[in-house]
Amino acid sequence: MSRVHVTCTINGDPVEFLCDGGQTLLDALRDEVGLTGAKEGCGTGDCGTCSVVMDGRLLCSCLVLAAEAEGSIVSTVEGMADGDDLHPLQQCFLEGAALQCGICTPGFLIAAKALLDRNPDPTETEVRYGLAGNLCRCTGYDKIVRSVMDAAKKINAGTGDHH
Repeated sequence: MSRVHVTCTINGDPVEFLCDGGQTLLDALRDEVGLTGAKEGCGTGDCGTCSVVMDGRLLCSCLVLAAEAEGSIVSTVEGMADGDDLHPLQQCFLEGAALQCGICTPGFLIAAKALLDRNPDPTETEVRYGLAGNLCRCTGYDKIVRSVMDAAKKINAGTGDHH
């Protein structure tokens, strides 16, 4: 089977990789690019564990072919922190104990960032709807929702300027 050459931007950096024609974006990110933050939970787009943003759209990378990323701008959890400076969402997840096993955390962080990027001051209901595509077996969601609300307050107060 011939390999497909893909050129795109990932977390602000130009990236080129080769992938199989049927390889998912999730597998290419992990196996070809070396970005292992996105995890495979279900492989069917039901759990949100593999969430990334591609061209401004939150999606499950297990449902997208890697070749579809050609020319795209992709954001993964690895691009959230600025060196050792955590994104306010990451800091609030830590402070709010919004994770346990951690498998779903990268997907929740990406989904929460996508939500705050389009709605910087969400209500609790809007946060719950914004995260509805992400499943967690451990936390019960309340700490996750509270952490997203806290991060929105920090960002809006200017104490966590981060994009």
